[in-house]
Amino acid sequence: MKLNLQGIKPQIGQVWKLSLPAILTQITTIAMQYIDSAMVGALGANASAAIGLVSSSTWLLNGVTYAVSAGFSVQVAHHIGGENEKKARDVVRHGLVTAALTSGLLCLLGLLMSGPLPGWLGGDPAIRRDSSAYFLMFAFMLPFSQLNSLNSSFLQCAGDMVTPSILNAVMCVLDVVFNSIFIPRFGVLGAGMGTTLACVVVSLLMAWRCCFCNKQLKFRREKCSFDSDILKKAMKIGAPLAVQEIAMNSAMVAATRIIAPLGAVSIAANSFAVTAESLCYMPGYGIGSAATTLVGRSVGAGDVKLAKRYSIICTAMGAAFMTLTGLLMMVFCPFVFMLLTPDPAVRILAAQVLRIELLAEPLFGISIVAAGALRGAGDTFVPSLMNLGSIWVVRIGLALLLVGRLGLPGMWIAMATELCVRGLLMLYRLRTSKHYERFQRDAKPADSSL
Repeated sequence: MKLNLQGIKPQIGQVWKLSLPAILTQITTIAMQYIDSAMVGALGANASAAIGLVSSSTWLLNGVTYAVSAGFSVQVAHHIGGENEKKARDVVRHGLVTAALTSGLLCLLGLLMSGPLPGWLGGDPAIRRDSSAYFLMFAFMLPFSQLNSLNSSFLQCAGDMVTPSILNAVMCVLDVVFNSIFIPRFGVLGAGMGTTLACVVVSLLMAWRCCFCNKQLKFRREKCSFDSDILKKAMKIGAPLAVQEIAMNSAMVAATRIIAPLGAVSIAANSFAVTAESLCYMPGYGIGSAATTLVGRSVGAGDVKLAKRYSIICTAMGAAFMTLTGLLMMVFCPFVFMLLTPDPAVRILAAQVLRIELLAEPLFGISIVAAGALRGAGDTFVPSLMNLGSIWVVRIGLALLLVGRLGLPGMWIAMATELCVRGLLMLYRLRTSKHYERFQRDAKPADSSL
């Protein structure tokens, strides 16, 4: 795919218009991670390690909720692009019911896992009780986290990027307020309680804005019968993503298991470095959300050329922005860690390992945004396989070889190498994917969506 530089200013403007609110949403989400890390970090390395130990397991369950959201929200983007708002609302209804059932089962699983999980991960006995308590609160939060993610995605795919940004900013403020109340009294458990309560409030507001206020998606008195095609399409899009997220986050759990024997300082440093690095990929996920919306709506309208153009523009912008944020973090990360933890040993190790991974930010940006663009076109199966092979073969394989010799830096060398490989794979898939044309061939005049 070659991009004609003439006449792309309107597309760049549209990408920026949708990306900026999405980036602001990412900022507030990441701010919550910083707030939790800083407020818990003040309690000491063991408290931080208690949360860091189960963080990969929270990502694992969150990955499934993300796949559910993608399976339905991409269909909404296609129907909005095809000017079939009634069908988009049908998808919203089916998505809400499916998400409620899925997140309920995940919540039950999380509750059952919360007790033995820290032991399974090889955590030090001194931090297991706090880890279990934190994961227990996370499990209670899952249905509301799913509700927030799903309705936020629906609004974004309908072109409303502002509402999710505002409400997630509100959640950030509420998180600070509730953490200030609960952490001094309950410690690590209080951090989980504060985040959960903030999520509950905002998820209900997000659902109200989507289902009762949005002009295109709000519920109306109209017939909506069960449509198996909606669920089949959601499975087609979401199942590969769910398998990918489960397998990739299982790899994160495996990585935690590799790191756990290194001790509380290494676990805490790893957790803080991951939190600090999240600020760097904030633009990538924001632009990736815009890519999913713009590509999905262009594909739904049958405009293959415009869909490809948006894919290229978004991917280039994602790489450029993440290069910039990576350079800034390379310089300022010691100051960031001063805010997150008072422990000097944790600060030094966290800065050391983070600077290793920051070298991979440009290709990491490509992998994030290209995946978002491919998701908008309905291409999730092959990218998922590429991601799985990359993280399990490259990252975990290298980690097993390097951590024993180099300690925590060995894990981050493996991570940086894998992110570069993943970026190249996603770039290749973006250039060779046939899903744009396949949609055009398969499209029906009435209400085709995939």
